[in-house]
Amino acid sequence: MKKISFVFGTRPEAIKLCPLVLALKQETDFQINVCVTGQHRHMLDQVLPVFEVKPDVDLNLMEPNQTLSGFTSKALIALDGYFSQNKPDMVIVQGDTTTVFCAALSAFYHKIPVGHVEAGLRTWNKYSPYPEEINRTLCTKLADFHFAPTEWAKENLLKEGIPEKNIYLTGNTVIDALYIAVKKIRDDPPVIKGVPPNIMEGKNRSPVVLITGHRRENFGTGFADICQAISELAIKFPAVSFIYPVHLNPNIRKPVFDMLSGRENIYLIEPLGYLSFVALMNRSTIILTDSGGVQEEAPSLGKPVLVMRDTTERPEAVMAGTVRLTGTIKEIIVQNVSLLLNDGQAYNAMARAINPYGDGKACQRIVAALKDTLCRS
Repeated sequence: MKKISFVFGTRPEAIKLCPLVLALKQETDFQINVCVTGQHRHMLDQVLPVFEVKPDVDLNLMEPNQTLSGFTSKALIALDGYFSQNKPDMVIVQGDTTTVFCAALSAFYHKIPVGHVEAGLRTWNKYSPYPEEINRTLCTKLADFHFAPTEWAKENLLKEGIPEKNIYLTGNTVIDALYIAVKKIRDDPPVIKGVPPNIMEGKNRSPVVLITGHRRENFGTGFADICQAISELAIKFPAVSFIYPVHLNPNIRKPVFDMLSGRENIYLIEPLGYLSFVALMNRSTIILTDSGGVQEEAPSLGKPVLVMRDTTERPEAVMAGTVRLTGTIKEIIVQNVSLLLNDGQAYNAMARAINPYGDGKACQRIVAALKDTLCRS
């Protein structure tokens, strides 16, 4: 029996890895151990109960106002102790967080093979997204098994010299997670605090624009411009509800609450649990975001996504027509949201495009790859 350790620390990692944890726990070939760093404590803890995943080890490394360097040094020391004691046959990480880089580096120091889920995403700009682009690029150099979500991601890995035999084209596990969540919210629709029930229950079918934002590169003028755009749109479209679950980071909360509080059709609410957020995505008309995961999830729900970034490591959605880049420029955000609210043809062209990120069977493919490789070694 092979021992596999999952290491993750943030909400997006948990969403994308929990379905794989559950799938591997059903296999008799593997012994599964889950270690969380607590990089994003509150938001991570919102997700785990949804999938009924309980960490075997909780390093609990989060501190208020921690720096990237401070977290990295603490994580490396803590993970060194974890790997020394646990001695897994493989470590699995997902994506591009600082937890991912630290886990891959520490596993390398212990000569433990690393499996990287969602491998091969690139913008080729080390500061966009920051620090994620460097985290995932370094993880590629450290990983042994690369689970690429799309052909484009696979091609990136091949161009960087990764042997094709070590790359597995799987689709994205976020779609597996989304299908689990959609079934749960249909069986038991969540109540979302701060959003009038008539909006969620469908009694008021007026358009909803869902907004999310958390990227470090948008701190400062970027978020100020985003808030100005939302304010202008709220005035321009008084019948539209603008719902914004505001990230806990004070660099985000201050400009958002300073500039958007008090408007009748803007709802500034606290960060949501995963099921509530999926329910809100499903109810929305348009999604305005700087998130990576939302770019993958929303097209499966038929929702156009406007990405408030200058670059994206997920160009497949742009090419498919489900996603459009706006940057943080106020005029461009206002122009694109207005077009989708006013022009049914333009809206349908995005809403009905095919999601390029998979069919909800990524976990099955990863399990098969692990059984074919790890169990034969």
